[in-house]
Amino acid sequence: MTGFGIVLALGLGVFGFLLGKRSVGASRDEAADSSRRLEEYDFYPFIVNAAGHVEFSPDAFDEAVDYFIKERNLRAARELIVIGEQNLVRDTFPSDRLQRYKDLYAAYDGDGVVRDNDAFLENYRRIVTHLGRSFPNTGIEILLHNLVNPSRSLVVIENAAVTGRSIGSGATNLVLDLKTRRQRGEDKVNYELNIGSRQFKCTTIPIFRSDFGLVGALCINIDAHFLREAVLSDERRLHAFFDNLLRMDFELDENILSKDEYQNALKGKRHFLDESIRTGERTAQSHKLAAILFSDIVSFTELMGDDETATLQILDANERIHREALAKHRGRLLKKLGDGMLASFDSVSDAVACAQAVQRAVVQDGSFSVRIGIHLGEVILADGDVHGDGVNIASRIQSEMSPGAIGVSKVVYDNIKNKDGLTATLLGERTLKNVATPMQLYSIDS
Repeated sequence: MTGFGIVLALGLGVFGFLLGKRSVGASRDEAADSSRRLEEYDFYPFIVNAAGHVEFSPDAFDEAVDYFIKERNLRAARELIVIGEQNLVRDTFPSDRLQRYKDLYAAYDGDGVVRDNDAFLENYRRIVTHLGRSFPNTGIEILLHNLVNPSRSLVVIENAAVTGRSIGSGATNLVLDLKTRRQRGEDKVNYELNIGSRQFKCTTIPIFRSDFGLVGALCINIDAHFLREAVLSDERRLHAFFDNLLRMDFELDENILSKDEYQNALKGKRHFLDESIRTGERTAQSHKLAAILFSDIVSFTELMGDDETATLQILDANERIHREALAKHRGRLLKKLGDGMLASFDSVSDAVACAQAVQRAVVQDGSFSVRIGIHLGEVILADGDVHGDGVNIASRIQSEMSPGAIGVSKVVYDNIKNKDGLTATLLGERTLKNVATPMQLYSIDS
C-alpha cells in the first residue's frame, strides 16, 4: 500500500469511528428523550395561575403537539393525547390547530390509548357497582368518572336517584379541580356541596396512572338533608335506613378479629366502642377536620381594670351572642377561654355566617367589640380538651385582626369566594406566632 493509501485508510477509519460514536451518542440521546415524562418538558400544558388554580394552556399544548410530531416519545405523546381528550381540544381548537392534533393522535394510536384506559377502569366499574348495591335506599350515591372523556365521563353510577344524574353525564371542571387539589397536596378530599336547597357530603378520590396521569375519579355523594331531616326525624325511617345499611346476603362463619378482640367478643363485648356510644363517653382521642372559629373580646384586660362589674356583664352578653349564633348556624362550642370562644363547624360557610351574625349582634349591643379568626384544619379532642394546629392558627389569625373584623385563612377564602353576597379583602402574607410558614390572610367585608 502506498503512503497515500495508508493515510486514506487511516482517515476513513477515524471518520468511521467518529461517525459511529456520534450515531451511538444520538441513539442514546433519543432513547433518553423517549423515556421522559411529559411534565419534564418546558411545554407541559398546565400552568398554575395567580390564585393557585391549575389551568390548561392551549399554547403549550400546541407546542407539545408540534414537538412530538417531529421527535418521537411514545410515553409523553400518549399522555398528551389523554390531556387533549380531557380538555376537549376537538371542540375548542380552530381547524388548523386541530388537524395537527389529529395527526399526532393518528401517529401514536390515540384510539388505542382510549381503549386501553377503558380496560384499565373496568375493575373500578365493578367496585362501584358492588359497593353501591350494598347500600340501597340510604342516600349514598357512588359513581365512576372516566376523565379521558370528560364530556361523557360518568360511566357507572349506583343509587343515582340521589343526584338524578345518568350514564354519559359530563364532569364539568373536575379534571382541573383535581389537578389543583393535587398541586396543593389534597389527593383525597371531603367537602360540602350546596346546590339550591340541596346539600351533599362528597368524597372524591382521583385515579392516576403512571404513564397517563389523571384518568378517572371515584366519587361518593351523601344526601345530607335526607339523613338529617328525613331519617333522623322519623323513627321508622331511621330503622329502615339501618336495615338497608346493614343488609346482608348470607352469614359467614369466619373470624376477622385480632386474638385479643376475639377473646373480648367471647366475654361479651358487642362492638368496637363497647358501650361508649350509649353512655355518651368519648374515646381517649378523636381527630376531625373542621372549620374553626376563634373570637376574642378586644382590650378585655383594660375593661376589667376600668369596671369589673360591667366587664363581667360583657362576658355574659358575649357568651349569649355566641351561643345564639352557633345554634342558628350549626356550630359547636368547643371551649371558653376567659374572654375567648372556640367553636367548630362542619361547613366553612356556616362558620363565616356565624361570625357575621356575632359581629352584627356585638355592634348592636354597643358595649364591646370582638376580633374573629377562622381556619380550616384539624381539631383534636383528647381527655376533655381541644388541641391541634388548626386551633392555634385560628387564634393567631384573630390576633391579627382589627376590632370588629373577621379574618380568614386562604383555605377558608377559597371555599367561600364564589358564595353570593360574600366578599373579602386580601390582607397579604402574615407571619403568625408558632406557625412555621407565613400565611395569606383575608378580611371578610361587612
